[in-house]
Amino acid sequence: MPLQYRRVAGGIGRREFIAMMAMIQALQSLAFASLLPALGVISVDLQISEPNQRQLLISVFLVSSGLSALLPGTISDRFGRKPILLSCMAMFVVINIASAFARDFHVLLLLRGLLGVASSGLTVLPLAIIRDRYDGAGMAKLQATVAMMFMAVPTFAPSLGFVLLELAGWRAIFFAIAALALGGMGWYFVRLEETLPSEQRRVTHSRELLGNVGMVLTNRASIGYVIGMALIFGGHFGFINSSQQLIGEHFRAGSAYPLIFGAMAATMALASLANSAIVERFGTRRIGHVAIFCHLAASIGQLVLSYMPGETLLQFVLLMSANMCLLITVFINFTAIALQPFGQLAGAAASVQSFFRLVLGAGLGGLIGHAYDGTPQPLAMALVAVGLLTLALVLHSERGKLFDRKTARPAMT
Repeated sequence: MPLQYRRVAGGIGRREFIAMMAMIQALQSLAFASLLPALGVISVDLQISEPNQRQLLISVFLVSSGLSALLPGTISDRFGRKPILLSCMAMFVVINIASAFARDFHVLLLLRGLLGVASSGLTVLPLAIIRDRYDGAGMAKLQATVAMMFMAVPTFAPSLGFVLLELAGWRAIFFAIAALALGGMGWYFVRLEETLPSEQRRVTHSRELLGNVGMVLTNRASIGYVIGMALIFGGHFGFINSSQQLIGEHFRAGSAYPLIFGAMAATMALASLANSAIVERFGTRRIGHVAIFCHLAASIGQLVLSYMPGETLLQFVLLMSANMCLLITVFINFTAIALQPFGQLAGAAASVQSFFRLVLGAGLGGLIGHAYDGTPQPLAMALVAVGLLTLALVLHSERGKLFDRKTARPAMT
C-alpha cells in the first residue's frame, strides 16, 4: 500500500510539494540543457580548437555530479534533508554567478565541475524526500508526476538559452540559472518542513559510505536496475553531448536546433504522464520491462537507418524521440524498483544509485559523444549495446523472470 502524503498544520500541500520537487530536480537539467545552443559560440569565444572539446562543458558537469552523489543523501540521513539541500542550492547559485565571469575555458571547466558537486544534492535529495512520504507504486506515481513537470525543462531550456544567447550573450545564461535557483531556494526554505524526523535519523560515519555502496551492490533485487539505468542514461547523455553537432550541423537544422530538441524533450513529459496514469494498474516491473524491449527495438531501428543512404532529419527525430520517451519510462519505474528494498536508508541508497547513474552514465555518454564522427552511427551502435546490456542486468535481478507484478520484500530499516 502506498504511504499517504502527510500534511502538517499550515504546511505545504501535495500539489505544491510536487511542483517544488520538480523545480529542484529541474535545476540540474537546466544547468546543461540551456547551455546546449551556446556551445558553438563558447568554443569560439574561449578559443577551443578541437570541435568535440566543447562537449566537456556538459560531460564534466554530469560526471562530477555523479562522483559527489554519494555524500548528500547519506549525510541527510543523519542531519535531515533540509539543511543539506539548502546548502547545495546556495553553492549552486554562487558557482553559476562565478561561471558568468569566466574568461578561460579551463577555468570554466573547473567551475562546471564544482557546479556538478553542488547539483548532486538537487538530484538525490528530492528522491529521498519523496521516498520519505511514499512507497512502491505510490512513489512511482508521484515521481512520474514530478518527472513530467521536470521534463518540461529540456523542452524550453534550449530555447531559453538560445534567446538569452541572442539578446545578451552566453554569460547571461548563467545569471538566469542562478536567479531561478535562488528563487527555488527561498521557496523551499519558507514552505517545506523537514521530512525526516529526528527519531528516524541515523549516525553516519565516513566508513559507512563504502558500506552503503556495498549495500546497493550486493542487493540483487536492486543492482541490475541501478547499473541498467546508468547504461541507458549513458546512451542518452551521448545524444545530449553530440546533439548540437548532430542535429544542427549533420542534419543542417541550424538555428532550428533548440526548437527541435525542445520538441523531442516534450515527448518525455507525455511519456511521464502516461506512466503516471497506468503504473498503479500494471505495476512498475511490467511497465519497466516492456520499456526495455521497446527501447532496444527503437535503437535497432536507428542503427539500421544510420547505415542507409539518405537518412532524413525527420526519421532521426522520430526514432530518437521514441527512445527519449522510453528513457523516462525506464527511469521512473527503475528508480521505484531500485529504492524499494531500502526503507529508511533511502537517502543513502538514492545517493549510491545516483552515483552510478551519473558517473557511469555521464562517463559513458562522454565517450559516446567524443566518438561522434559526423554521422549518427556511433550513437546508434551505442544505444543498441546499452539496451542489450540493460536487458541482461534486469534478467539477473529478476532471476530470469520478467513482467511479474510481485510484492517487494520488506524494506531495510
